[in-house]
Amino acid sequence: MKIQINQSEIELIQGDITESDTDAIVNAANEQLILGAGVAGAIRIKGGASIQEECSVIGHCPVGEAVITGAGNLKTKHVIHAVGPRQGEGDEEEKLKNATLNSLKVAEENKLKSVTFPAISTGVFGFPVDACARIMLSTTTEYLSKKTKLKRVVFALFDDESLKTFKNQLKKL
Repeated sequence: MKIQINQSEIELIQGDITESDTDAIVNAANEQLILGAGVAGAIRIKGGASIQEECSVIGHCPVGEAVITGAGNLKTKHVIHAVGPRQGEGDEEEKLKNATLNSLKVAEENKLKSVTFPAISTGVFGFPVDACARIMLSTTTEYLSKKTKLKRVVFALFDDESLKTFKNQLKKL
């Protein structure tokens, strides 16, 4: 599913984010930038040790913020590490909005034209997929409705249910 917003598009796909051909993919990171399990683990396994090495040099990223590294052996050129909230820590919706917004800003600051997101915080961090879809899609839509050089924002959803939830939310926007 694709929609056009100004000169940009949002696309929803089901698939493996590590196979993305956009300029950057977003890692659902933790504050210590340790590539453990889930999306981060897949990025570590397919991308190789250099991504974790760059993360270790950066050392830390607060919840709601994002940092960028190279992408090692991945098809993409960069990995943007966005730290989403853990369910129950408080102010989760604002933190997820900031993680999304800051990822888009980091992409733009690095002159990237395209980026692929996962459903941030919905894995081991326990954030509900429906709220994640609403927040991430509305934040991205608002960002793309202003002047931007970003041309394509993809959401790569891991399973059928997440894809369906994101599609339903995008139709509401």
